[in-house]
Amino acid sequence: QVQLVESGGGSVQAGGSLRLSCAASGYVYSSYCMGWFRQVPGKEREWVASIYSGAYKYYADSVKGRFFISRDNAKNTLYLQMNGLKPEDTAMYYCAAGYSSDGNCGRRPDDYNMWGQGTQVTVSS
Repeated sequence: QVQLVESGGGSVQAGGSLRLSCAASGYVYSSYCMGWFRQVPGKEREWVASIYSGAYKYYADSVKGRFFISRDNAKNTLYLQMNGLKPEDTAMYYCAAGYSSDGNCGRRPDDYNMWGQGTQVTVSS
């Protein structure tokens, strides 16, 4: 079973940047979508972005143009570059992996079967 471990979270002021990383303990095949979700207490886990095979990238409207997802298959690592952070981006961020047969990445937590433990991002105004 592949384990996913996130890092890079922290506290920043609005307008700042953070880069999240998600290291996989084993090889995650390129036929798997890898994605980022976020969750605040009392709310459902929210999809942020996904990537398939490095070529197909998908973003939630709320982060489009500010967040950028990438993956380094050689290092088994997923990244999320977050720029122009806003207080409403404050959440626990999770990385996830799930099989895709056609390159389309799901936007529901149920579409992913491997999860990390999360890294906290706090943005102050």
